[in-house]
Amino acid sequence: MYLKKYRTKTNRVYLAIAEGYHDPVTKKTRTIHVQKLGYLDELEKVCADPIAHFQAVIDAMNIEKKEKHQPVSIALDISERVSGTTRKNFGYAALSDVYHELELDKFFANRQQSLHVKFNLNAIARLLIFSRLLTPGSKKRAYENRERYFERNDMSLDDVYRFLTLLNRYNEALQVWIHERITSRYGRDTTITYYDVTNYYFETDEQDDLRKKGVSKEHRPDPIVQMGLFMDNSGLPIAYQLFAGNNNDCTTLLPIIKRIRREFGIGKAVVVSDKGMNTQKNAYYLANSRGGYVFSQSVRGGTKELKAFVLKEEGYEWIGQDFKSKSRQFTRDVEFEDEDGKHIKAKIAEKQVVFYSRDYDRKAKADREPVIQKAKSLIQEPGKFNKHNTFGAAKYIRQIEYDNTTGEILTPKSDLRFDEEKLREDELYDGYYAIVTCRHDATDDWIIDTYKGLWRIEETFKVTKSDLEARPVYVSREDHIQSHFLTCFVALVIIRLLQHKISGKHSPEKILDSLANSCCTNFQDNYYVFDHYDEVLDDVGNAVGIDFGKRFRTLAEIKKIIADTKKQK
Repeated sequence: MYLKKYRTKTNRVYLAIAEGYHDPVTKKTRTIHVQKLGYLDELEKVCADPIAHFQAVIDAMNIEKKEKHQPVSIALDISERVSGTTRKNFGYAALSDVYHELELDKFFANRQQSLHVKFNLNAIARLLIFSRLLTPGSKKRAYENRERYFERNDMSLDDVYRFLTLLNRYNEALQVWIHERITSRYGRDTTITYYDVTNYYFETDEQDDLRKKGVSKEHRPDPIVQMGLFMDNSGLPIAYQLFAGNNNDCTTLLPIIKRIRREFGIGKAVVVSDKGMNTQKNAYYLANSRGGYVFSQSVRGGTKELKAFVLKEEGYEWIGQDFKSKSRQFTRDVEFEDEDGKHIKAKIAEKQVVFYSRDYDRKAKADREPVIQKAKSLIQEPGKFNKHNTFGAAKYIRQIEYDNTTGEILTPKSDLRFDEEKLREDELYDGYYAIVTCRHDATDDWIIDTYKGLWRIEETFKVTKSDLEARPVYVSREDHIQSHFLTCFVALVIIRLLQHKISGKHSPEKILDSLANSCCTNFQDNYYVFDHYDEVLDDVGNAVGIDFGKRFRTLAEIKKIIADTKKQK
């Protein structure tokens, strides 16, 4: 180990304890940060000669390490039987590093002081968040697997559910706390923000004030809740809010953006979203705010005038053979009633950009092909289908009718016809997109590039549903539902920050899979053997200063590494 000194962009000297090692995979020498020490000018305020001090510390550490590397003799009793579970997860140390970097332990400790409860808020929050990331499932499952971690988990299952009730009180405060820490440590680029809505289903028929039957993105008949999520220009989540499942997507935007502008101090921000948010009311509010908007606009569902403009070749500029675009400025007339019932009638100066992408054209046709095949199968065997399982395919069948009660197809088989005209009309607009913004002085390239960033939030929702398994939701009380999604949000922030630390080199799925597999087994006294190491753990370890590659460790070593992740950053 040695003292590493490097100069930052602000010309300050940063100190860290580093160690070099030979990578058996790349056959190259790699460096890992064992401990981050801080900026030299700040350390000089508490120590006369920080360099000499830490060099002495490193010398002592090297001596201790050398002694630890002496061979150890262990006697094994081959007749010994397994007693309970001796396998534990070690990968969560990386999650713990980010958790404490966000000072979430302080957040819960501060709230604990005003509560008269015996259980530890921070311990339960940590358990639920790490479990959501590594072994997603029910709260009961997280409690039952609590011994997988090197933590004190002296809580009961009832304590876990009591915690969910308490956590709901701090929903908005915790989101603001995380935002402030990210802003101070990483910086937030909120000049452009992205917003989208998705829904999560419950495997129950019961509805209440929050769980309502609505338009499910999975086309399920179960009650759902809507989640609106804001993300910054770096792909990091800012805030979220839940809405009743029967809310239209477009009604969720204004409540949450007004909240983050009021509570998060985010003022001048361009909001980027899909065509579902492109309503007259939303456009009017954002156009008259300090930021503005960039929305997509439906071409197939647009006016005849818009469709004619899109298909007219005049004005397009081609980039190569596969992409073309053009734009125009125009005035949008808006008319609606606000929350107070006041009639609003106004005009918005906008710029509209339309573009064609041959890749998008191919994708649209490929995505439609299964729908076409389903429609043709329905025509051949209508008895296998009903109103609920013909989603998307029915629009390509002429005059199809259903029984309002059973959903059964009523149109005789002999009268079912594939609508070739509808298919040709849809194919006409394949590959074409329209984008509209109140930033009418912006360049076409800026508008297109800004809108393209929306894919990040769509991918983020996939992370919550696939990697974090936020659905189906196993809790039923509204306060517990709110707390469930809050733990999912915190887990999402942590994995995104960890991904940010390694410059996006690996996907959340790969990171979490590797961390979940980074486990060890107690095989004798206080000795543990590790059985998994890969490139992802190498990259994550370098980013957070943890060596995941050692095959053997003592319990004391493991606990020290975990404890170091909890120290003030």
